[in-house]
Amino acid sequence: MSERSIGTRCVQGGYTPGNGEPRQIPIIQSTTFKYDTSEDMGRLFDLEASGYFYTRLQNPTNDYVAAKIAELEGGTAGMLTGSGQAANFFALFNVCENGSHIVASSSIYGGTFNLISVTMAKMGIDVTFVSPDASEDELDAAFKDNTRAMFGETIANPALTVLDIEKFARVAHRHGVPLIVDNTFPTPVGCRPFEWGADIVTHSTTKYMDGHGAAVGGAIVDSGNFDWMAHADKFPGLCTPDESYHGITYAGKFGQGGAFITKCTAQLMRDFGCIQSPQNAFLLNLGLESLHVRMPRHVENGQAVAEFLARQPGVVHVSYPGLESDKYHEIALKYLNGGGCGVVSFEIEGGRKAAESFMKKLKLAVIETHVADARTCCLNPATSTHRQMTDEQLAAAGIPAGLIRISCGLEDPADLIGRFG
Repeated sequence: MSERSIGTRCVQGGYTPGNGEPRQIPIIQSTTFKYDTSEDMGRLFDLEASGYFYTRLQNPTNDYVAAKIAELEGGTAGMLTGSGQAANFFALFNVCENGSHIVASSSIYGGTFNLISVTMAKMGIDVTFVSPDASEDELDAAFKDNTRAMFGETIANPALTVLDIEKFARVAHRHGVPLIVDNTFPTPVGCRPFEWGADIVTHSTTKYMDGHGAAVGGAIVDSGNFDWMAHADKFPGLCTPDESYHGITYAGKFGQGGAFITKCTAQLMRDFGCIQSPQNAFLLNLGLESLHVRMPRHVENGQAVAEFLARQPGVVHVSYPGLESDKYHEIALKYLNGGGCGVVSFEIEGGRKAAESFMKKLKLAVIETHVADARTCCLNPATSTHRQMTDEQLAAAGIPAGLIRISCGLEDPADLIGRFG
């Protein structure tokens, strides 16, 4: 039988009820699980049996939804986290430790930039930021002997640069490290990074996957393609015994397709506890069931608004990969079928003051620290999500102070064009 379509996987992936079982994914709202003997529970703690003993690590509801996301991305294993930030931290820290180094695109979400450059730096993990447009030689030059991962966003938030996944993957693999890609904006409906060489994919499920501003969450998916044991000297956490978990060697016991997520769950989720609540996972699944229907409308609205803005005399520049004039249009044709998402970034004349004035005149769109919602929302990143970044860092990330980001929802495009500003 041929592989099911992305739409069918959105609706039916991850969970198949048995005879007389709930048709919808059940919410297992329980912190703990009962077993008949200590031996039964002991096998779970030894990772010798499948099951659940404490929701801080795993929960059936979460696992059903994670399995659906893994199926959508074409991966071998997945897990949910409490937020997209937690997903990115776990994905990176799962292969890094004190003394490690990361190569990351400079054009990423401000919160993730801060996570890597400030918080993880305090943990002894260094980073070199590179332009998403860098040549392979320039990318090669950023690597060090202690580099353990390469990171980027498929479509950067809010600069809307499009990552050349194949190029970044080629360089990462040349240096024996995985490419981790945040695929939040296009979702697997718009792009499946594993098909282009990425090894690990992360998501802020708070965005399009949930799609209704109802539940914060994140997800990590492993492609199962990266051979950890072939680079065992770089990844001792995966390739040598974990004395904090009965001496298990994850890559040896769980193989190429299961080691990364198992370690991330048994070690990092155990110690940091950034679990997504079962209730939020349930709400996330409701969003996933319509993801394939919603995303084309978001793209349609984004395209209409971008074309409208590009015709306005007071607009200095519009960033949207669906525009033929956009710097990333050709690469979007390759990775995103020429589309992208519903987010449009544009700069108006007058810089920060003009942007603030524009925001005060919004009619339909509302000012929110959010994006990728069914309802249209808008913000000026320099004074909100990216305000922790210096002017130099903002410039490097392609985010001038007068930049405005509008996230086009599911409303009628004519109303968006006539009323958002």
